[in-house]
Amino acid sequence: MSRHSLTERHMRAMLDVIDEARHSTTDEVPPLSLLEGLGRLIPCDLAEFSEVDLPTRSPLGDQAVEYGGHYPPVDDEAWWRFKHQHPHCVAVERSHGDLAVSQLSDHLPTREFRNLALFSEYMRPFTTMIVVPLPTAPGRIRMYNLSREHVRPFSERDRLTLELMRPYLYDIYREAARRRQTPVRLTLRELDVMRAVAKGLSNGAIAGQLVVEPSTVRKHLENVYRKLGVSSRTAAVARLFPETS
Repeated sequence: MSRHSLTERHMRAMLDVIDEARHSTTDEVPPLSLLEGLGRLIPCDLAEFSEVDLPTRSPLGDQAVEYGGHYPPVDDEAWWRFKHQHPHCVAVERSHGDLAVSQLSDHLPTREFRNLALFSEYMRPFTTMIVVPLPTAPGRIRMYNLSREHVRPFSERDRLTLELMRPYLYDIYREAARRRQTPVRLTLRELDVMRAVAKGLSNGAIAGQLVVEPSTVRKHLENVYRKLGVSSRTAAVARLFPETS
């Protein structure tokens, strides 16, 4: 499908959504207006943004706008139990956000999906979903997704709209994260350790680079976690370096 398949009016509406989010003065990350705008551009029953730290199972971001009615809270434990059943869930976890915009049905027929416990215990009543993964650090999921109760799939125009907007969705996320970031006082050595962590180095490699004992690196990490109010390496990196995580 070519870009010319989008009308000028639709393109203007896309730009309006981006512009509104960029001028948001709230401290939401990302601005909720962005999620609301996506729901206006692409008809859906539920529009969501979510960010999860996988090692600790901690939700780092959770927004939702309901269009089809009020939906009760889901059982997050069911997702952890059954997420492996769907190939797209597995792919998103491993990709660090480097996946194309796609529908769940691109990876598994809807009929098969509805027979899974993942659907009956977690996803119900949404049979159709399109997912926009955003770049993120290893051990993390960050994405937008739009869902419908009806089995009618999202159109190629919907897919193209989200694919074209994806770089802007990520930029706006990073801008909002930087705005909300509050100063944290770390020592120079703690910053050295965290810069090495952001590069993906292990504790042993960091100890060798800084010429200290691995136990010293662990102590620095414990101090950083306490100061930041986090419990994992990925969460600490995201807190300190939101533009790279």
